[in-house]
Order: sequence, then C-alpha cells, then structure tokens
Amino acid sequence: MKGPRERIVYLPCIYRSTAVQKPDYLATVDVDPESPTYCQVIHRLPMPNLNDELHHSGWNACSSCFGDPTRTRNRLILPSLISSRIYVIDVGTEPRSPRIHKTVEPIDLYWKCGLANPHTSHCLASGQIMISCMGEPAGGGKGGFVLLDGETFEVVGNWEHPGEAAPFGYDFWYQPRHNVMISTEWGAPKALVHGFNPAHVKEGLYGSALHVWDWTTHRKLQTLELGEDGAIPLEVRFLHDPNATEGYVGCALRGCVFRFYRTPKGDWAAEKVISVPSKKVEGWMLPEMPGLITDILISLDDRFLYFSNWLHGDIRQYDITDRRNPRLVGQVFLGGSIIRDGPVKVLEDPEKQEQPAPCIIKGKRVPGSPQMLQLSLDGRRLYVTTSLFSGWDKQFYPDMMREGSVMMRIDVDAERGGLTLNRDFLVDFGQEPDGPALAHELRYPGGDCTSDIWV
Repeated sequence: MKGPRERIVYLPCIYRSTAVQKPDYLATVDVDPESPTYCQVIHRLPMPNLNDELHHSGWNACSSCFGDPTRTRNRLILPSLISSRIYVIDVGTEPRSPRIHKTVEPIDLYWKCGLANPHTSHCLASGQIMISCMGEPAGGGKGGFVLLDGETFEVVGNWEHPGEAAPFGYDFWYQPRHNVMISTEWGAPKALVHGFNPAHVKEGLYGSALHVWDWTTHRKLQTLELGEDGAIPLEVRFLHDPNATEGYVGCALRGCVFRFYRTPKGDWAAEKVISVPSKKVEGWMLPEMPGLITDILISLDDRFLYFSNWLHGDIRQYDITDRRNPRLVGQVFLGGSIIRDGPVKVLEDPEKQEQPAPCIIKGKRVPGSPQMLQLSLDGRRLYVTTSLFSGWDKQFYPDMMREGSVMMRIDVDAERGGLTLNRDFLVDFGQEPDGPALAHELRYPGGDCTSDIWV
C-alpha cells in the first residue's frame, strides 16, 4: 500500500513527575530524515488547564468524508480522559505550529449527554464528529457517545438512544457499508484512575464484552460476551477493506486477540484467534504476569496485525491473510517488566523465551514498555511510544514517571514480515524543557491506519 511519507507526527503529552503541576501539551515531532530537526520536538502547544490527561486524538475529517471537497483535515480533536474537556486544535493554518481553536468544557458533556471521560473520536460522513465516552460524571462506567457539530464543534447530544448506553466504554469502529458499529469496554473511571486493582475485576468494575450497534438507527443490536479470556477489550479494528465484515480486538487482561465477524445468519460473533500465555514469575505483584495487550493496528493492505504487550515488553507482527489463523512473523522486545537485570524473575514461560536484555538506544536505557503504535502508510515504519495512562504508568513503571517516556521506530519487512529496532531513531521525552513527560498516541497530518474509515 503506497502513501505519502509522514513528515511530522502529533503526540499528546502529560507532565506527572514534578511537584509543581504543569499543563498537558501537544507535541509536534519531526520524522523527516531529510530535515535538520529530525527526531526532535519542534513545537509544544500547552493546554490552558491542569490535570486534563490528554490521551487519544482524532480528526474532523478523514476518508469517511471522501468525495466532499468542502471537508478538510485541518482540526485535530483532542479529548481529555480525566477532566472530560475536548480541545479542538487548528493544525491547518500552520501544521508545524498548531494552536487551540476551541475548547469544549466538561459541563457540556455532563449536562447535554450525561457522559464523561471522552476517549476515541472519529469523523462521520455527515460532517459530525463522534466521541466514545467511558463513564458518567460521578465516575461510574457508561459507554455512550457524544456528537459534535463539525463546523462549530458544539456538543449536539448523544449518538445512542436514551437508556441504551453500554455498561462501559472505550474504543469504537464502524463499517458503513454493512450498517454496523462495534464498541469496546475498559472499566469504570473511578476504579482505574489510580492504577489497577485485580479485585476490581471480580467486583465487576471492568468490562469483557463487545457491543454491536445498528449504524443507521443507533440501536444496540447485540452484546458479545467474551468471557475471562476477553477481559478488558480495548482497541478494536475492522479490516480497512470497506466490504469486509470482520476485524480484531485486543483483550488486555489475558493477552488475547479475538476476531469478530458477521455470521451467515446476519448476526455477529467472536472467536479467540491469538493467545499470549502468561508467565509464572516471582518479584512481581501477582504470581503470573499477562502480556497485557494495550494497542493493536492493522496495516492498510489488511495483511498484517500488530500489537504491543505492555507488561512483557514486546511488539508482535502477525500475518493475517488467513483471517482465522494469524501467523507470528515478527517480534521485538523494547523494555518491559521482565528484562533480565530487573527485579522480576521468570520461573516458567510456555513460549520458552529468554528474559530480554534492556533496550538501549543512543545510550538511553528505555524506561517503560512499548504501548501506542502507529504504522506508516506504506507499512514500512512502525512508530512506538511507551506511556499507557498516568495512573498505570506510576504503578507499573515508576522509572518512566521519573525519566519520561520515549518514541521509537521499528523498521518493518512489509513483504515477508519481520521487525527490527531502528537504533538511529529516538525521541526522549525525559529531556523536555519543563521536565520528563509522558507521550501517548501518534497522529500523522495526512491520515493513518487507526483513524481513517472508508465508506
């Protein structure tokens, strides 16, 4: 799959390591190897408030608006996971120096929609912007969706019908040719905000289901309960082919990937197709450590699936040309909780892998573990950041809180499969002017394989 080469990348970043509170910011990173500022943060746009927890981002227009010459990809939608603000960023006037265009205040989400904790944003063919939410204003779980006007960016209201929100929310993806949208579940914001407590899973404060929605009527059609192996289903991806009736979801807690698909009867079902076995360990919070799949993506040609194991510390590449039987073709370790000179000892590993060495790039020992992923349009460069969510970063990787996260690049064999760490590329957010920062999701101005949906 060909496409324009990425020149800059936008990343939401947060400060949590200093005694003095500082606002989150949007970083612009130069990824053009011909540029004199290659591998550098070339611009920082601070938000006007504190404790926002910038997390994911999306666009005001993408391939769903194809054919409409009036729609331009010139606004980056930047929800705040904790404060529930939504920032609309002008990236069209000067792409290398973004500026704030509008701020949607939390009260608009609370009063107009009864929702909070906005996460994933997708643009719609109607011109509106749809944002999934994880909770309600008091901190409980509530998987509803906010609609923004695509011109004024005012809150229009809920996408779902009254009383039909899911118990939990997180990510979503729609496939308009098949009149379907599928959403996922993380957990109740008040349970996960300060870290992960395994008891909360048993108490029902985390999700384990996919929700199938009628895209036209906005009605919830099915709930696909994935069971224990499907606990905490996070990122969901349909195949990019708009005629496809299948996709994949990464389920964090047991390290599993499920394939969801439309059955011959016309309803939807799911089956487990990948399982990363937990490792028996000592020196950790539990006797077994899951991989904790936190991000997945599919290459634009629908040939490869990638995901990160945030606890084990590796990124995996699977050939998915046989949709029901993914085949592992690439793997690379980039830190994590089982590095050989760390406090955790692996006692039993069903995959018989040695504990990996620390990841060192340009003399920098990488703190944390690979987390957010973004693939170049030609499928040859996979960019990686290491922060998940500040409350969980603090719990599992306190060294990353002190030293900041990093952005790395993996070179991909897009023909046969294979991953190789590029040791000449590193963006060290531990060296930011105001102190160590945590960088999260990555977006290209020209579009990417985790935001664009074809109609």
